[in-house]
Amino acid sequence: MAYPLLASVPICNFTRLRTSMPPISLPKSTTTRLVVRAKQISTTSTSANTSTTIYKSDPDIARRSGDYKPAIWNFDHIQSLSSDYAGEPYARLVDMLKEEVRVMLQGADCLAQLELIDMLQKLGVSYHFEDQIQSILKDMFNNIMYTNKNKDMMNNNLYATALQLRLLRQHGYWLPQEVFNGFKDKTGNFKASLGEDTEGMLALYQASYYLIQGEDILEEAKDFATKHLQEYMQRPNKDQTLSQLISHALELPLHWRVPRFETRWFIQVYEKKQGMNPFLIELAKLDFNILQSIYQEDMKYAFRWDVNAIDHLPDYMKLCFLALHHSVNEIAFDVFKEQGIYILKFLKNTWIGLCKAYLQEAKWYYSGYKPSLEEYIENACMSIATPVILVHAFATATNPITEEAMKSMDEYPEVIHLSAMLLRLADDLGTSPYEMQRGDVPKSIQCYMNETGASEGEAREHIKLMISETWKKMNRYKKESGGFSKIFIERAMHLGRTAQYVYLYGDGHGIEEKETKDRVLSLFFNPIPLN
Repeated sequence: MAYPLLASVPICNFTRLRTSMPPISLPKSTTTRLVVRAKQISTTSTSANTSTTIYKSDPDIARRSGDYKPAIWNFDHIQSLSSDYAGEPYARLVDMLKEEVRVMLQGADCLAQLELIDMLQKLGVSYHFEDQIQSILKDMFNNIMYTNKNKDMMNNNLYATALQLRLLRQHGYWLPQEVFNGFKDKTGNFKASLGEDTEGMLALYQASYYLIQGEDILEEAKDFATKHLQEYMQRPNKDQTLSQLISHALELPLHWRVPRFETRWFIQVYEKKQGMNPFLIELAKLDFNILQSIYQEDMKYAFRWDVNAIDHLPDYMKLCFLALHHSVNEIAFDVFKEQGIYILKFLKNTWIGLCKAYLQEAKWYYSGYKPSLEEYIENACMSIATPVILVHAFATATNPITEEAMKSMDEYPEVIHLSAMLLRLADDLGTSPYEMQRGDVPKSIQCYMNETGASEGEAREHIKLMISETWKKMNRYKKESGGFSKIFIERAMHLGRTAQYVYLYGDGHGIEEKETKDRVLSLFFNPIPLN
């Protein structure tokens, strides 16, 4: 799942994985989930005064197989990638187009600025204008909250109000849900006439997913907008572009989608839209292709690992262990070199926790134990590897970093647990049919069924409700960061988005020849044709 997560941010860099050793391709078997029954041999190192545990596989015991199919791309193919967009000429053209957009942003009125910011985000180029966008939204928020400027215009325009709330909340400016009270009738319900404003309904629907627990107005807004959008999709004569946007939103709201995959999809839709801005579409296409060329270089480095001999591991584990050992030590070394704090023990603790969670699942499987949903969630939030991912992300995204901060991460604060919940539950919805068929521990769906007697359909709906409630809790970190950086909070959210995207149509990780293949090809391999 690393690449969909990589795809959620404009630029990532794997240069720390460069090595002078010959490039070695990781076989597919090293990425499968394996339960290995091992013989434990403990030896004591008196010089270091520590205990070392070595595991040897038992050749007489057959390992369970995930029965994953061979990878659809290999090492040689990745290393052969090249792009016409890596050169300087296209970068200069992008710089020229960026200046045009800056002028457009500065000269627009309030609503036009909101629409332009929204387009820039959906087209994947807003990161070029972060400072300008933050300044615009901050001034807009202060004007609304403290001077009432532009308030009347927004009160009379559902589309504008909803767009404003979504963008402000997305960037940490917590516009209150009460801005929608002006669109209610005397009985306290949303005015029925609003249902005819389809663009307003779509904007309201997207904004409603930024709600937190206890925000009943936005909860009502979500139900109201969903109902009218579903009714619109039943009409015989519909606007083609608007229908595409609505169908896409009802499948998964914008807030829950992986931004870079969304960019590829939206460029194709926006290009066909009447009145589209040619400057924006040209910038978006060029920028997408340039970033794709950077991703290709990153993938080349990610496929190269520093390998040495490890005598006490079976062959199938050697590459996996060494890649892990090398990468974790590189991260710890970089932080120590740049900030003078030694964090290796904290990084190791996350891997120890992950291995313990895997061991617990193995015990459950071999004993036939059926955990309660609560027991399952507690362990599964570790076994899904979110703590490993986010502690490493925190270490690489935080400067300055302190030992106290790393100790707090060692206890896995709520934001990590929430991100793990999103990842685990979405994974279970997509993969549990396949994993139950080949034999595995019960997933959240089966745990709920065993515990309550619910049908599978009822259990799946309960898990979807749990995901919605988890997002409400996660959204609070947009309002109050809890001492974490915006970058870290966004990375935690991206894990949830990645899972919901990968497992939207089933096991998008294990069965990669379906939607996953098309998605990965579109993001990493196939550039967008220029006009």
